[in-house]
Amino acid sequence: MKLKQLPKSLLMAYRLKGLDSRALDRRSNSTLPVIISLTSIPSRLKAVALTVRSLLAQETPATKIILWLNTSLRQQIPRALLELQGDIFTIEYVDLTCPHRKLIHALERYPDQIIVTCDDDLMYPADWLYRLYQDHLRYPHAIIAHECRKIEFEQCGLPKPYHQWPVEAGCDLTDPWFMSIGYGGVLYPPNALHRDVQQRDLFLALTPRADDLWFKAMSLMAGTEVRRSSVPGCKPIPIIGTQKVALKRTNVRGEGNTEQWRALYAHYDLQRFR
Repeated sequence: MKLKQLPKSLLMAYRLKGLDSRALDRRSNSTLPVIISLTSIPSRLKAVALTVRSLLAQETPATKIILWLNTSLRQQIPRALLELQGDIFTIEYVDLTCPHRKLIHALERYPDQIIVTCDDDLMYPADWLYRLYQDHLRYPHAIIAHECRKIEFEQCGLPKPYHQWPVEAGCDLTDPWFMSIGYGGVLYPPNALHRDVQQRDLFLALTPRADDLWFKAMSLMAGTEVRRSSVPGCKPIPIIGTQKVALKRTNVRGEGNTEQWRALYAHYDLQRFR
C-alpha cells in the first residue's frame, strides 16, 4: 500500500465497520441480476469482511455474493465474517487453493448467470458494480473490466514480457489483446469463456498462480471481446495489512506472469489469433 492511500483506507474501513451487518445483507427490490464471486487466503480472513461489507454496501447490490474458501478453513472463520452471512452473502467451501476459485466454481454452479469477480484485499466504491453493469447493458456479450492491460508482441511474434504490457488508459475501448485485471472488477456474461475453463489439470499446470491469464486465453478462444469500462471511476482502496502476501510479488516483479503466459501461448497456439 502506498503511503498516500493510508488515510483513505482508514476512513473507508471505519465507515464500513459502522454499518449494521443485519441491514447490509437484507435483499431489496433494487438488486442487480448478477452474482459477485471472490476467494480468499488464510492471511486475509480477518480483513476480507471489509471487502464483503463494501460489496454489500453497493448502491445497487448484487443478487448474491459468494466467498469461496478452502475446506481447511471451515473452523477458522472470524465472527466478523460469519455475521455477514444472510440473504445475499454466503461462504462456500471447496478443495482448491488456487486463485482460479474466484470464478470457476461460480461458472459451474451458475452457468446462465452474469458473474462479477473482484479481489479480497480491497474495498470497492459504492457505485463500482453499477458502472460495470451499465456497460453490460450496452455490450451484453462482452467481458467488461474496469482495468485492463494490452498484451504486446516482439517483432518476431512472441509475446513481450508481462511488465511491458501497458495498462490501458482509455475508456470504453476494446482490443483483441486486452486482458482484464482482476482487482478492478470483471463482469463475465454467460458463455463468455471456452469450455476448457474448467479443466483443472490444465490451469494448474499452465497457470497455477495466474487466473487472469487463464481467463484471457479462455475468452480469446471463445471469441469473446474484452472491453475496458466507459467509467472506470475511482480505484478500489487497499485494506491495511493485506499486501504482505500477494501474487504480484512473484507474477509481476518476478516474471511469473511472463512464464505462465508463454506456456499458455504455446499450449493453445494462441499465435493463430493474431
